[in-house]
Amino acid sequence: MKEVLLQSVLTCRVTHRRNHNNRGTLRGLSLAPRLTQPVNRSFRLARVWVASEIVRTAPTSSSAHSMNSGSGKTDLRGAILRFGWSRAIHKWPGAVLLGLIVAVTTAGPVRAWDYDAHRLICQLALGCLPPDFPAFVRTPAAQERIAFLGGEPDRWRNVPDLALRHFNSPDHYIDTELLELCGFGADTLPMFRYDFVVQLDRARAVHPDKFPPVNEAKNADRTQQLAGFLPWAITEQFGKVKSGFAYLKAYQEAGTANEVSNAQQNIIYAMGVLAHYVGDATQPLHTTIHYNGWTGPNPRGYTTNTTFHRWIDGEYFLKIGLPEVAQLQPKLRPARLVIDPAKNGAPDAVFRQVVKFVLDQHKQVEPLYELEKAGKLTGEQPNGLEGKAFLEGQLIVAAQMLADLWYTAYVTAPVDTYLRTQLLKRKPKTESAVPSAK
Repeated sequence: MKEVLLQSVLTCRVTHRRNHNNRGTLRGLSLAPRLTQPVNRSFRLARVWVASEIVRTAPTSSSAHSMNSGSGKTDLRGAILRFGWSRAIHKWPGAVLLGLIVAVTTAGPVRAWDYDAHRLICQLALGCLPPDFPAFVRTPAAQERIAFLGGEPDRWRNVPDLALRHFNSPDHYIDTELLELCGFGADTLPMFRYDFVVQLDRARAVHPDKFPPVNEAKNADRTQQLAGFLPWAITEQFGKVKSGFAYLKAYQEAGTANEVSNAQQNIIYAMGVLAHYVGDATQPLHTTIHYNGWTGPNPRGYTTNTTFHRWIDGEYFLKIGLPEVAQLQPKLRPARLVIDPAKNGAPDAVFRQVVKFVLDQHKQVEPLYELEKAGKLTGEQPNGLEGKAFLEGQLIVAAQMLADLWYTAYVTAPVDTYLRTQLLKRKPKTESAVPSAK
């Protein structure tokens, strides 16, 4: 394996890719090999190993400023993240090559927040599901699929299609401060996203001075005038998971084996996509106008560094490493219902719980900035690792809420009676119907 990884590194071209969405997050390093498909997985491992291990071989230099501290010390890994691979290779070719070789011959994998933290959230949530949850979700293939799909909505952000960006980008965040400008609270926020858009537009028209200005030159996807739709994205995707279980029950009664299998695959897909938005909600910078450094009045002197978001999204855990599933799983409880239908059958019951959940995460914005201000998020000794517990705690919160939403969708899903009626009208099938086995 190490020989294949080394070949991958030494026969590739390297590129630096950014996500060009309005939130400005770093989507990660991309090493694009001129290789055949079988080597791609090995190369992706090499990419992560390179990024994590190259710091051990990089020279100290004053030509690039480290974002991690004021010490003036710079490592090559930071330079790669800041300037791109090609410039780093030009400045320090020997160190880069040595780092690449070390990475593929001696290193273990270190994961980054952007994809791997979403993946970790999925794995933790799956570990919370109770025994009565459908068994098809517990197969290794299904769990791997769900974990992979935890990163799906971010992958949609990596293409330039404006229609997709307009649809998808606002689903990843909510500018909570703008809700307050409109007079919305946890109990008054409209359940329907387009009702919210109308009311937001009215508030902007009445008090344009209270809203961030729209820069039309950078608003090709027409999202700057929006405040984000994260609570709606979570609730709507929850509805898709619930719908999947509803029609699965109908197919299990009167469908074919293929129909049951397809319904199960649809549920797996919906579960994975839901996982992404729940994870986004627990990254506090996805709930605030201060998503990329503090903006406006700043009496507490919080950082205004426009790399802060990507540092929390990926670079901090890239530097120190994500925890393993086994480390965090004991800190979670078994999944339980988000709502009790017998006590609260209101149409907006789940939405209200989601809004409360998102607003609770917004309360973590200033504590996160305080950690940065105190030097506890540098990833360096003696104090820079103290922020790790905070961020790990957010991953745990995400996994717990995700498991609860999955379980609630399953338990509260009724049988799709319309579909069942239509299925029963069909002529007898040569393929036998599948019983309601899970």
